[in-house]
Amino acid sequence: MQGVPGQFEHPADTAQFRHPPHRAGIELYRAHIVRHAFELHCHDGFGLGAIESGVERFRYRGAEHLAPPGSLVTMNAAELHTGSAETAGGWRYRMIYIDPALVAHISGEPGWWFDEAVCMDGIGTRKVTALLDALWQADEPLAFDSLLATLLDRFRAHARVPRPAPAQAAMRFAPVIDYLHAHLADRPNLDQLAAVAGLSPFHFLRQFRAQHHATPQQMLMALRLARAKRLLDAGEPPARVAAATGLSDQAHLTRAFARRYGVTPARYQRQVGAGQP
Repeated sequence: MQGVPGQFEHPADTAQFRHPPHRAGIELYRAHIVRHAFELHCHDGFGLGAIESGVERFRYRGAEHLAPPGSLVTMNAAELHTGSAETAGGWRYRMIYIDPALVAHISGEPGWWFDEAVCMDGIGTRKVTALLDALWQADEPLAFDSLLATLLDRFRAHARVPRPAPAQAAMRFAPVIDYLHAHLADRPNLDQLAAVAGLSPFHFLRQFRAQHHATPQQMLMALRLARAKRLLDAGEPPARVAAATGLSDQAHLTRAFARRYGVTPARYQRQVGAGQP
């Protein structure tokens, strides 16, 4: 990966993103990761993909998961998760990140939800891998959209529709998440967040960790980087993105972005053609 400033520890680690120019709300991703360990992060859309080889270990919704070859990965939107290799040769995989509203539009069924993060489906995984590869190669909008509908048909068998009602605890902390979204460029403290939740500071901290399996600071950083990714998609210069998301400078953005998404902001923008007509 010549020209990429040391975001990976191993020369075999590669990650690529692609956006279809005609269809908003979709990000295609393919990678081979050997040593890089992704820090807690989130994506705006569902994370749907297939493990081609090797085994991935990731933390998601408070539990450790292993995704071996022949498995599908089904993550709900905006859920914090990590990622690292469980096998010496790393793991190779393909993903699509897709806006839930677009899934509802294509399928005609709002409220998709996935109970299981890993689904064993050897034949289905091979078909999903082939579809994701075909989507990456598709250069005609009609062909792309037809493949996309077929791909979602494959994942429909693993989805729970409609989504179950959120737990009361999740609803209680929703205003805190909204507050964090509104103050990404600020430095909110524990007392401020606890006041939003109507709890004493450390009681709030304990309850928040129990609900989200992350500290408020980890959640804040994940939201900052997710917002940074959207701004980079829109073609904003990295220095301006850093300032808008509460990061100290462009170097801080570069380090934090690479730790969570596997590429530098500049390389990400080149891959997805950010800012191009």
